Amino acid sequence: MSPIALQDVGVGVATMSALKRQPTAEQGAERHELVLKTLRLLVADLVQQFNGGHPGGAIGMAAIGVALWKYTMRYAPHTPNWFNRDRFVLSNGHTCLFQYMFLHFAGYRQMTFKQLRSYHSSREDSLCSGHPEIEVDGIEVTTGPLGQGVANAVGLAMATKHLAATFNRPGFDVVSNHTWCMIGDACLQEGVALEAISLAGHLGLSNLTIIYDNNQITCDGSVDLTNTEDVNTKMTACGWNVIEIMDGCYDVHGLVAALAEARRSENKPTFINVHTIIGLGSALAGDAAAHGAALGEEDVKNMKRTAGFDPDRTYHIPSSVREFFADLPAVGEQQVEAWNQVLSSYAVTHPDLAGQFGSRMSGALPQGWDQIIPSTFSSSATATRASSGLVLNPLASSIPNFMVGTADLSPSVHMAWPGKVDFQRPDLCPQSGPVGNYRGRYIHYGVREHAMAAISNGLAAFNPGTIVPVTSSFFMFYLYAAPAVRMGALQHLQVIHAATHDSIGMGEDGPTHQPIELAALYRAMPNLLYIRPADSEETAGAWIAAIEAKHSSSIISTSRHKVAQFPGITSRVGVLKGAYVAKEDGGAQLTVIGVGAEFEIAAAVADEMQTKHGVKTRLVSFPCQRLFEKQDVDYRRSVLQRHRMPAVVIEAYAAQGWERYADAAVCMKMDRFGKSLPGKDAYRYFGFTTGQIAPKISDWLRQRREGSILAGEFTEI
Repeated sequence: MSPIALQDVGVGVATMSALKRQPTAEQGAERHELVLKTLRLLVADLVQQFNGGHPGGAIGMAAIGVALWKYTMRYAPHTPNWFNRDRFVLSNGHTCLFQYMFLHFAGYRQMTFKQLRSYHSSREDSLCSGHPEIEVDGIEVTTGPLGQGVANAVGLAMATKHLAATFNRPGFDVVSNHTWCMIGDACLQEGVALEAISLAGHLGLSNLTIIYDNNQITCDGSVDLTNTEDVNTKMTACGWNVIEIMDGCYDVHGLVAALAEARRSENKPTFINVHTIIGLGSALAGDAAAHGAALGEEDVKNMKRTAGFDPDRTYHIPSSVREFFADLPAVGEQQVEAWNQVLSSYAVTHPDLAGQFGSRMSGALPQGWDQIIPSTFSSSATATRASSGLVLNPLASSIPNFMVGTADLSPSVHMAWPGKVDFQRPDLCPQSGPVGNYRGRYIHYGVREHAMAAISNGLAAFNPGTIVPVTSSFFMFYLYAAPAVRMGALQHLQVIHAATHDSIGMGEDGPTHQPIELAALYRAMPNLLYIRPADSEETAGAWIAAIEAKHSSSIISTSRHKVAQFPGITSRVGVLKGAYVAKEDGGAQLTVIGVGAEFEIAAAVADEMQTKHGVKTRLVSFPCQRLFEKQDVDYRRSVLQRHRMPAVVIEAYAAQGWERYADAAVCMKMDRFGKSLPGKDAYRYFGFTTGQIAPKISDWLRQRREGSILAGEFTEI
């Protein structure tokens, strides 16, 4: 694209005044040259100081950063959480110095020069981690695992589309922000990114722009070692506008024009293919060696000599470079003030809508939301996946914060409520199924479990509580989604994952669909509630716990097969404590712990131990280990009572983790994958019937009495 005068770029009324203060293209070129040299050398110095980091990409992307932070993005460094700010996602998170540097020059108060210099230091209070983290002002999502940021950006853009369609009215664009996502070559090789790109094109997310730092380098070398596809044609086929910038290292004006064109798109997301050179100006320019290691002291000095800088001076920032960025905080505050004025007028013209919008911005749920949940359930055997629908459907129908989605499993997961509207491109007319719009709150993700979870992280990250995303699929396929589930938990994002078909009881689909080991992964994952309810009442408690967990992600793990109900025994309040006593016996000699779909087996075993084996037995339900760990020690001791008697847990999963709470686990043959049999037959095959379990527990107790099994030795029965 040919150079143009910056004041001719149409990027919106809110930023036009700022652009008119910029020099002409001819004058700007000289100023840009000094700014770009300064930024590139600063990156080199920052990586060199502790001899570690990723200099190459950040150096090559400097002009893109100038085009974004100086001329294009709408944001307010001194009001970093301004609701209508543009969102920027750095999917190629190893280039984090690119973002940290521009946050500093743009005037974010947290990102002082001292903080900028903490990159790769031993400072525990450093904000400049090796990859960007959500806790830092100006960073919207934590990135690092490549491709995750692309899906997060899709979620952020979906949030904007939904909120704009819900609240905007003629003359009042109260939600109008754009999402910009920076990616590298490797992001385009990750499956999660490609899943998200496909869905974004289908949904017509015109408020989303991907900026591709096309330097043709990954860790192993040139991209053509593994990838020779025509990226532009691929993106076009996925429903994206494509713009190409051949001189991405220097053509600031062309970049600004391309970004402005992307913002003007009306029905498609935009992909800007920007050709750059990794490690520009260094001896390693264009080489994979520039990716993830310091360039070396002599090379950095040579870069400075070539740029006309003092080779022995580090961190040199000419005053004119500071001045170049100096107006950005004031411009940002002007935009915030202009938006606040729009909100004030909006409140006068649309008072009811403005009240609803205010509630959404604050992340508030309606008072008494928990009263929407049924207080009682049928006593008939019910699959807890169906119970989950009985709980969520009235909530989602009544509470606009919920956006619920599924990975092509609507008939199986029970998440679709009567009258729900699909989140869909308004002009889309599918051959089957209802026509939706951007106001819709039911998301068809297609068979894209990984992207579903990562997109939901973006929906949650848009603004705390404004959108509470719910995903749904079979529990086994949350193994596909696991990296994104982990990233949501790591970022303290409230995302609720409804995982069905969670046991061998799901039956004939066999070991590929029967999760044996997955609970151990999610129980170990920090800041994640893995909740496995026993019946409808406990399922109500699971949803209450997940909705109250404002700063954690949750998995509600439910059965495909019908399970017995225990009215008056199970407790939603008990679920909130992680574990509770379902049946007490003052003279008990044994505690039997039941979990999830196997609780009904545990209850029957507890009865049989007493009636047929003469062992007085108490019964504990244990739906969530992490919630239990949050209780005080006296409560935990009162539930387990291991100081008085042994405890045995019954769950058709691998036993790992139960050593903390029980003396033995009835896991039978769960050292292998499942078996393709009808649900009841699968349980029988693996030994999970009362008649098979009770004698084994009785024999285990005998061995403990005789000393062949010592107290404290955990046993897998």
